Amino acid sequence: MDLLPAEPSQIAKKHGFRSLKLVNVNMDDVLAENPFGVAYGRLENGLCYYVRSNSKPKMRAALALAVKAGSVLEEEDERGVAHIVEHLAFSATTKYTNHDIVKFLESIGGEFGACQNAVTSADDTVYELFVPVDKPELLSQALSVLAEFSSEVRVSIDDLEKERGAVMEEYRGSRNAHGRMQDAHWVLMMEGSKYAERLPIGLEKVIRTVSPEIVKQFYRKWYNLHNMAVIAVGDFPDTQSVVELIRTHFGGKKSAPDPPLIPQFPVPSHQEPRFSCFVESEAAGSAVMISCKMPVDELKTVKDYRDLLAESMFFHALNQRFFKLSRRKDPPYFSCSAAADVLVRPVKAYIMTSSCKEKGTIEALESMLTEVARVRLHGFSEREISVVRALLMSEIESAYLERDQMQSTSLRDEYLQHFLRNEPVVGIEYEAQLQKTILPHISASEVSKYSKNFQTSCSCVIKTVEPQATATVDDIKTVLLKINSLEEERSISPWDDENIPEEIISTMPNPGSVVQQLEYSNIGATELILSNGMRVCYKCTDFLDDQVLFTGFSYGGLSELPESEYFSCSMGSTIAGEIGVFGYRPSVLMDMLAGKRAEVGTKLGAYMRTFSGDCSPSDLETALQLVHQLFTTNVEPGEEDVKIVMQMAEEAVRAQERDPYTAFANRVRELNYGNSYFFRPIRISDLRKVDPFKACEYFNNCFKDPSTFTVVIVGNIDPAIACPLILQYLGGIPRPSEPILHFNRDDLKGLPFTFPGAITREVVRSHMVEAQCSVQLCFRVELKNENMMEDIHFVGFLSKLLETKILQVLRFKLGQIYSAGVSVFLGGNKPSRIGNVCGDISINFSCDPDISSTLVDLALDEILRLQEEGPSDEDVSTILEIEQRAHENGLQENYYWLDRILRSYQSRVYSGDVGTSFEVQDEGRSKVRKLLTPLTAQLALQRILPFPCKRQYTVVILMPQASRFMLKSFIYSMANNYGREAKILAGIAGLTLLALSLWRYSRSALKS
Repeated sequence: MDLLPAEPSQIAKKHGFRSLKLVNVNMDDVLAENPFGVAYGRLENGLCYYVRSNSKPKMRAALALAVKAGSVLEEEDERGVAHIVEHLAFSATTKYTNHDIVKFLESIGGEFGACQNAVTSADDTVYELFVPVDKPELLSQALSVLAEFSSEVRVSIDDLEKERGAVMEEYRGSRNAHGRMQDAHWVLMMEGSKYAERLPIGLEKVIRTVSPEIVKQFYRKWYNLHNMAVIAVGDFPDTQSVVELIRTHFGGKKSAPDPPLIPQFPVPSHQEPRFSCFVESEAAGSAVMISCKMPVDELKTVKDYRDLLAESMFFHALNQRFFKLSRRKDPPYFSCSAAADVLVRPVKAYIMTSSCKEKGTIEALESMLTEVARVRLHGFSEREISVVRALLMSEIESAYLERDQMQSTSLRDEYLQHFLRNEPVVGIEYEAQLQKTILPHISASEVSKYSKNFQTSCSCVIKTVEPQATATVDDIKTVLLKINSLEEERSISPWDDENIPEEIISTMPNPGSVVQQLEYSNIGATELILSNGMRVCYKCTDFLDDQVLFTGFSYGGLSELPESEYFSCSMGSTIAGEIGVFGYRPSVLMDMLAGKRAEVGTKLGAYMRTFSGDCSPSDLETALQLVHQLFTTNVEPGEEDVKIVMQMAEEAVRAQERDPYTAFANRVRELNYGNSYFFRPIRISDLRKVDPFKACEYFNNCFKDPSTFTVVIVGNIDPAIACPLILQYLGGIPRPSEPILHFNRDDLKGLPFTFPGAITREVVRSHMVEAQCSVQLCFRVELKNENMMEDIHFVGFLSKLLETKILQVLRFKLGQIYSAGVSVFLGGNKPSRIGNVCGDISINFSCDPDISSTLVDLALDEILRLQEEGPSDEDVSTILEIEQRAHENGLQENYYWLDRILRSYQSRVYSGDVGTSFEVQDEGRSKVRKLLTPLTAQLALQRILPFPCKRQYTVVILMPQASRFMLKSFIYSMANNYGREAKILAGIAGLTLLALSLWRYSRSALKS
């Protein structure tokens, strides 16, 4: 390849991509079969290996063992066994017992779940580890764990009995509305194939009763070295030494003499479309799905790659149309999108999904079918394709610039797909050259042809999902006949393009000036005080060549509002966002930003207003122009804009009311924080009182006065280029003659919340299609002002300790839960620099309803034991190691530095010197790390939590409503996950995600 040498500055690098030479290719040229940039081969026993040196992040390695054995290989009496084997691997092997693998990996900083996990799908099983390699023996030990998984998993009666409970709890968790809907969708799509009857979670009967002999039989039959690969990507000094380690741990293993071939399981095609109308009482909204199945495409030649690019352009262009339609008057749906997805090894599907208003599925379906027919008749315009071409070129440009900074986990995933799906890995340099060569020559007519794959004769499945039945199969057939007739008559008009302005800012603002400049060498940051009063702090990094992040904040938020204005103003960001907060409607701005990587968002919180952005260094000017527009645009609500937002909001509230977890989440909030309007769930009656003019007026004022804002910028910044842009667009924001929303952080109104002073245990019962049980155990936390800097860090360590110990007892020892989470909430406190801080630590898990109270008592026993006896030395060293490894990884990320600098400005010790504030926080962390021993952890548990813990706590348990009849629905829908601050925005986002989740069940994978 004839690539230009790397150049030092960002602009030079950008120029380097743009002058990257095109390649002379023949469409029949074959793409390299061997993966690029990796030591690749097979051991004598058949095991495949991939080893690559990569220094992002430093001193870490991403490892995987891939096995071409999934649930589709199971016999009838084995349904669920592939997943059980994966669980047992972490439980016991020849060398490790009693989840010692988990304990070992945690002891070196590999957190369970985040850094050690596995996924079972219909076609394969993959074990993943993410481990430090700063000590020579760690990589060898981690590879030995993968070697144990490959052939040494122990399946004794005790091992199996201990793990059944965890697997059963995972099964129970999958039987919520979301899981039921996914399962039914999978069965419908795979009808007529073995895949339809082999969901990875399996059957309850098999999970409860399968014998060790049957599990061993499956493991020995299909876990064959010829069907496996080891992938190791990490900060290695060389690859050959890692290959030798793999040979050491795997080379002595013998393959079965005549291993069975992996059978192929075809998925039958069908010319006649299938129609289904699902009704699900717990559905999160109404949705429509159109799926067209086809064989998976081969990707072997340059022509195949060109076809893949053209297909990608088709979906981008179609999705842009869908977005614009969703923002028009009386839109047929709230959101709609299309994509191609590989479902199982032999089959992929073109899939369109939409979320819509109640009783609106047939209207949404008609619009979706019409739009694809419009493309078949008239194609995309050249302008639409030029927008998409610019977008794809921007994406490959960004990938090329950061080709030496890819995360090891991303590279590991590429090699996994090479092994499991035969996807070529040609290297980003060559791929950039290919795209740059091919993209300009893919025409609009070529892209438009892919619309033919959405014809209803292409193994098509059309489904509606509703909480109450309104659509019928006859309705679907009627719409289909109507669109087919219109298409045959060519009665569908061409697409009408909007007029798109050329520039974001028509008149350049007068630049501001720097009033004061300060350097903070301890954090490598520069602070500028601008002439309009805005404070800007920037830090130059080289973590990612194509990333700049920024956040601006100002004190004073929704807590300052009276109850009568709260609900209206809390909707300000949502309503304004629908209209367009940067001076243009979102559908117009999308085209204006084509080919640029710049995005800015806003948030209105209890105590702060913030805007945040992410951009390429070369698009920093565009991003700062958007911020300038945010401060200088007055958003005015239009009747149609408000109507759409309020429809979406009402649908979201109704979805919450259908969800059995709503009453549970509401009671948790009410019990722990009181029944104040800020924590109370939004009701339909609240939405109908919203004043859109008040909402937009408040939003406009939130981003009007630059003198109240502090902005932190982190990333690949060249100050010589960035500073003039900062002065032009941030310094050029006019300062109002009178202060607007100017607050002193110490004088803000605190949220009204109180924690119960005694023990409260409650059961909340909800009507459910299938029995679910969720537990939240909560303790009041109070951090004293005099110990604040240390106790803030102690709380972080203690929450990780509690999570680790609860998991050890309830899952690894008793096998009664699948997972447990521990979270800390201190966000209700106003950001004052004085006074104590109150909040809570909550423990969450799901379990068998019959033993929920017993498990709560066992969790309380374990916490009390830690308070009275303290953790072990091993416990303390493990959480210290996990925290240190996370800290080391964070130091190499822009997001981490942005967060640390923001917290330094927002710290109670900040008094104008961010460097000192940063140092005090850093010293607090270091001090706690040095102080943390079993004794100090014990004392901190006594000091920070109620002591004894059984003296003051709340428990809320969600249980199924006792009923004479338990009717199982044929419909399946998504259950929302409610956090303590779940508001209407989350619900609106849930409506959009609903449609996507209906089909995005790629290979029906289960993570453990």
